[in-house]
Amino acid sequence: MQPFHILLLILGYFGVLLGIAFFTSKNTNNQSFFKANKQSPWYLVAFGMIGASLSGVTFISVPGAVATKQFGYLQVVLGYLVGYIVIAYVLLPLYYKLNLTSIYAYLKERFGNISYKTGAIAFLISRTIGASFRLFLVAKVLQLLVFSKLGLSFPVAVVITVSLIWLYTFKGGIKTIIFTDTLQTLFMLISVIVTISFLATALGLNNITGVVSNITNSNLSKIFFFNSPNDSQYFIKSFLAGMFITITMTGLDQDMMQKNLTCKNLKDAQKNMISFSVVLVFVNLLFLILGALLTQYALQNGITATKDNLFPTIAMLPEIGLATSSFFLLGLIAAAYSSADSALTSLTTSYCIDIVGLEHKSIKEQEIIRKRTHLWVSLILVVVIITFNHLFTDVSVIWELFKAAGYTYGPLLGLFFFGIYTKKQIKDQWVWIIAIIAPLCSYLLNHYSSILFNGYNIGFEILIINGFLMYLGLLCISKKSTL
Repeated sequence: MQPFHILLLILGYFGVLLGIAFFTSKNTNNQSFFKANKQSPWYLVAFGMIGASLSGVTFISVPGAVATKQFGYLQVVLGYLVGYIVIAYVLLPLYYKLNLTSIYAYLKERFGNISYKTGAIAFLISRTIGASFRLFLVAKVLQLLVFSKLGLSFPVAVVITVSLIWLYTFKGGIKTIIFTDTLQTLFMLISVIVTISFLATALGLNNITGVVSNITNSNLSKIFFFNSPNDSQYFIKSFLAGMFITITMTGLDQDMMQKNLTCKNLKDAQKNMISFSVVLVFVNLLFLILGALLTQYALQNGITATKDNLFPTIAMLPEIGLATSSFFLLGLIAAAYSSADSALTSLTTSYCIDIVGLEHKSIKEQEIIRKRTHLWVSLILVVVIITFNHLFTDVSVIWELFKAAGYTYGPLLGLFFFGIYTKKQIKDQWVWIIAIIAPLCSYLLNHYSSILFNGYNIGFEILIINGFLMYLGLLCISKKSTL
């Protein structure tokens, strides 16, 4: 595929998104931008959330990691399933009961203003890092395939990428995203299925039974790891990490919860969450199957690309064909932007509601502040992505993303669990200090874990440790009960 053809494909795709944005943003206001007037059909939210939760990181990194980690990621995905059940029946009832626009307003009701601001700032940092990681990976791929061949530098590619997202979200916000995410999820799934079909044929596997048999008999299909607790893929560690990653990165994340809060009522939101969680297991399995076939195809054809470069390298080979390459690009762009557009909107929402206190402003001021914040958040994402380009050269991004999440989401995990599962009050003015100390202690424990724990290496469970340390810190500053 020539760079010019790729550019036309990208522009055509964004033309469709802008068309959706045009029709969904008519007669919009702040309520439409933040909550879609609470009129979103639950099944559209559920389908769109598949793309938003997977993102370009999953699209590239999960298949690329199969060669070294086999199907071990599925252990984490099974943990996700339990985490979504907790969200559906513990967190969503709480959010709907309080009729929240920002979920961090719960912390204000439960503990006080400092806890509220601490939770919101933790989210802003977490989601900025997470969204930047996701867009960084996709921007690198697009730079390799398109922009470098057009003579454009990586910073210019990032500016173009983020600008396009800003363009179709700045007016309609979450109302637009509910519909664009649905389209983007569809493109992503078609892309994976088309690529699997091509690879299966190229490997002489003529039907689904042949694909399943081939993968089952290969050394790539190992799912469960019970050999040693020191193994980063040890089942209990992976399963618990998946469960708590879901609770924090979905249930305690304004980005993902903002979509759920656009449903008409709690019952619809719960139907959305449960149906989405079951489908997500099978979708992740598709990505792992894709990774196994990509690895086999690379070995068969002497292709040396590994990790995050594996899928893009094979997908753009001339022998793959124009159709398959086109669907790969559409899937990659869709996976990236279905995550990034909602992140941009949720960061805008959280800053406006939680930090600025938008509800106390006049209607005219609210709109000015929202639009200005939306632009500034876009610029911050650009700066962070360019910074990542200097920090990370050879990484499997999904694993780095989860590591970062362990440190930034830990305080949120501790705050919400303390608030929900205890009746204690705390000295609110000290919360921000505990929220700094807990991640720092977690980092030190992680760094010296092999020395302190007889060779044990901490993996994704750093999130659980961080949340537990935050919980202990809140116990230390809890107020004595009075009779």
